[in-house]
Amino acid sequence: MPKHNSIALVAFIFAILSAIYIKQFIAPQWVEQSYVYDVSTNNNAISSYIYKGQKVIIEQVVDYQSSPLNQRNLSNSANSPTLEQQWVRDEKQQLKLLKPAFHFGVWSLLPAFITIALCLLTREPLTALLGGVVVGAIMLGRYDLTDKVIIPNLAKEGTAALLLLYLWLLGGLLGIWSKTGAAQAFANYMTQHFVKGKKSAKLVSWLLGILFFQGGTMSTVLVGTTVRPLADKAKVSHEEMSYIVDSTASPIASILAFNAWPAYVQALIFIPGVSFLATEADRISFFFQSIPFSFYSMFAVTGTFLLSLNITTFSGKRIRAAKLRAETTQQLDAPTAKPLSAKELQSTDIPDGYKPHVLEFVLPLVTLTAIAIGSFVILGSPKINWAFGAALILSAAIALIKGMSLNHVVDGFGNGLKGVVFASVILMLAVIIGSISKETGGGLFLVSLLGEQLPFWCLPVILQLITMIIAFSTGTSWGTYAIAFPLAMPLAWAICQSQGVANPELFMMLCFASVLNGSVFGDQCSPISDTTILSAMTTGCDLMDHVKSQLVPATLAASLAGVLWTLTAYFFA
Repeated sequence: MPKHNSIALVAFIFAILSAIYIKQFIAPQWVEQSYVYDVSTNNNAISSYIYKGQKVIIEQVVDYQSSPLNQRNLSNSANSPTLEQQWVRDEKQQLKLLKPAFHFGVWSLLPAFITIALCLLTREPLTALLGGVVVGAIMLGRYDLTDKVIIPNLAKEGTAALLLLYLWLLGGLLGIWSKTGAAQAFANYMTQHFVKGKKSAKLVSWLLGILFFQGGTMSTVLVGTTVRPLADKAKVSHEEMSYIVDSTASPIASILAFNAWPAYVQALIFIPGVSFLATEADRISFFFQSIPFSFYSMFAVTGTFLLSLNITTFSGKRIRAAKLRAETTQQLDAPTAKPLSAKELQSTDIPDGYKPHVLEFVLPLVTLTAIAIGSFVILGSPKINWAFGAALILSAAIALIKGMSLNHVVDGFGNGLKGVVFASVILMLAVIIGSISKETGGGLFLVSLLGEQLPFWCLPVILQLITMIIAFSTGTSWGTYAIAFPLAMPLAWAICQSQGVANPELFMMLCFASVLNGSVFGDQCSPISDTTILSAMTTGCDLMDHVKSQLVPATLAASLAGVLWTLTAYFFA
């Protein structure tokens, strides 16, 4: 057994024993979490608020001091709370929703820590994620892994939608494109008319990343799927491509924020008594006013642009080595790489007599993009499943109309499923480990380490570091927002008040931007993040090669951003 595998086995056994110890001897620390909504009261004294577009009636309200979910009662109780949530009225007569949450102190980080450690040691994300799931399940006392952990998470709407999209729709579309030769025809067309070499291939990829500014999984899949054939034809290394795709997607979404981000985030940053955060419109305006302080996102997108121009000064030695390898040996992956994209999707299998055409790639792609962006404009949320479903149907229909047999179309669809099934299992386990990390309270513990005695100018960079760790450990930026913003923004305002910050609105923008950007960094660099996995999968890169090569330029961008946030807070806030 290789030495690193032996170390991984010892680490996993230690983590299992630690999880058993935690379950048996470490009492959870319960923490009050309060949420403030825009509550309105009608003439009949009935209070309500809007949640996900629906009016929710507040039926019962108790005094804050008498609630079993306030921090004093949670700390004094020896038992777990019996209520999941309760509406209370505080001493200022304000309505708040209380929810209990718990953490195990530093032990809360164990599932995420062992997952990332096993990933780095074994280079096997599947076994690493499964190991983290097992450790977290033991900590929570859920020993029936299938019925108590995997199946409940698969039954969640979001997880099921991810698997439908990335297993059936994305896999099927890639498989049919491979069968018809559409992707190769597109690559040939682009090579003849636009892409003249490695630099132009990378620059086209970067420009597509900017154009698909919705961010997250949508951008990584759209861009990665589109640029893979032309980048492979131009012999651009997969490490470079996966970095360009991943490090442009979410960062650009926080700068060109004409997407779902402001509407989601604004609900998490309401603070009583703060005038510039009073209404939903105020909070969305605050989001856009904070964009000039999204320093990390700006540096990240600049970094991918420089690499697209073949300027590798800030890219790190791994990306430079990958670029040199592709140029000298024509090898797009390292010799030890295990690309997530299967062989079925790395070559074409065009039936005899079938002539591929570039429009077989372009028309479905245009349809996909139009539906995704159009549904966002009309409905307020991009319908990605509709978009990929329509592209899949259109691709199959074109192939049938052009004379391809139904058997060949179905065969291409099946090959597509085979090509992404492994990555889809990894994606499923990544979602589960993120859910478990949240339940064990890792993010809650990290944020609770902050106190109000910090020098105010230190807070933005500390919030950045905390959210980077949370998002890296859980593999989600939006989940980090839900954890961090309700705690970080009131903390920032309290420090403004206690330390007499001269420009509180500017300071709050800096803190807001540091949480937003720190979460993007952690999600983007985490080996258990869906966007990281999908960037590697769609560009054909080895997952850990992508993670390790991206980490250096991303960390440089984050470091520069941290310095700028600190200097701005010190001199101008």
